[in-house]
Amino acid sequence: MTDETEPRRAPAGAALLRSDVTEAIGAAVLDELEASGYARMSMEAVARRAGVGKAALYRRWPSKQSMVEQIVADFAWDAVPVPDTGTLRGDVGQFVADAVELRRDLRAVRIIADLSAEAARNPELAASFLDSVRGPRRRAGTAMLARAVARGELPGSLDAALALDCLVALAYARPYSETEEDAVNARLIDAVMAALGACAA
Repeated sequence: MTDETEPRRAPAGAALLRSDVTEAIGAAVLDELEASGYARMSMEAVARRAGVGKAALYRRWPSKQSMVEQIVADFAWDAVPVPDTGTLRGDVGQFVADAVELRRDLRAVRIIADLSAEAARNPELAASFLDSVRGPRRRAGTAMLARAVARGELPGSLDAALALDCLVALAYARPYSETEEDAVNARLIDAVMAALGACAA
């Protein structure tokens, strides 16, 4: 088991949370989600896989749900960040490229499928995940579209919510294929650009 104490003097009244321990826990959570699924995953199993005491988890999160929400939100952000390339086409192209890479990640696909199924059975979990995982991404996506409007690349009357729905749906709806080519993705980017331009309120 890994000790939580850093090899230096800690501030009075505060326990330092080691970043390497946090990273180990995050990796263990994703591995447990893939292996067992959210419903069967336990804090004990995560602690064992991470090589830490269970107390290390509760120092960071009050519950399994809050732990999974943060780790999945961070994972989603790292896997498919909301880009800021300076042009709308560049942003759309990067988003599509990241989505393609995510579809190639079988662990990510399994985790997303499991959490989606669990959320369908658990309205409280679904609402919480929408707030913690989807909410920040929607806000960042709205800001990305606002930059495009300011540059004159999208109409000022853009329905941002509809445009985001189109971007995400078109980027992820296409099944992953081993023969996926740049030319196919370029056509997809063209389709997304046309859809975004049509999303005027």
